[in-house]
Amino acid sequence: MVKVEFAASLRRHVECAPQRVAPGSLRAVLDAALAAAPGLRHYVLDDQGHIRKHVAVFINKTMVMDRQTLSQPLASGDSVLVIQALTGG
Repeated sequence: MVKVEFAASLRRHVECAPQRVAPGSLRAVLDAALAAAPGLRHYVLDDQGHIRKHVAVFINKTMVMDRQTLSQPLASGDSVLVIQALTGG
C-alpha cells in the first residue's frame, strides 16, 4: 500500500486522516486518497486535474516537478505528502 498524507494546512479545510491506498500512478493514488475527503480535491487539483500552483506534492521526500501528467509510478511502501506551499514575504 501507498501512504498518502495531507498536511495540517490542508486538513484545516477538510479533515482527512492519512490514507493507505493501492499502488499505481500518482494520479490514481491521489484520486483514491481524495475519495476519502472529496472536499479536499479542489484545494489540491485544479479544473484540469493538475496540481495547483500553491500545492506541493512529495513522493518519498522528493518534490514532484511534473504537475500535469501525474504518471509517476508508485509502489507498495512509497509515501506521498501533499502540502500547501506558502508564498509571500
